[in-house]
Amino acid sequence: MTPETVMTIGQNALALTVIIAAPMLLSALAVGLFVGMIQAATQINEMTLSFIPKLLVLATALAVGGSWMMNKMLDFTRQLYNAIPSLIG
Repeated sequence: MTPETVMTIGQNALALTVIIAAPMLLSALAVGLFVGMIQAATQINEMTLSFIPKLLVLATALAVGGSWMMNKMLDFTRQLYNAIPSLIG
């Protein structure tokens, strides 16, 4: 197993992490921005006010995209397990 192979596997793992985390992070960012604009317009400066909407959106994003995320992780894991003989030899 060469250092290039290890780096390639690491890069693929990080890319998969970004792909899996992006829908949840972007949805939380959008809701946080929206709630922040509403708070600025109404001058309500409560820090915990944005927590519940973000939590609900994250739970919804996980419920909608959870199976897709799990399939992506399982595919990556299967590829790694199938590549073990070629990586060792």
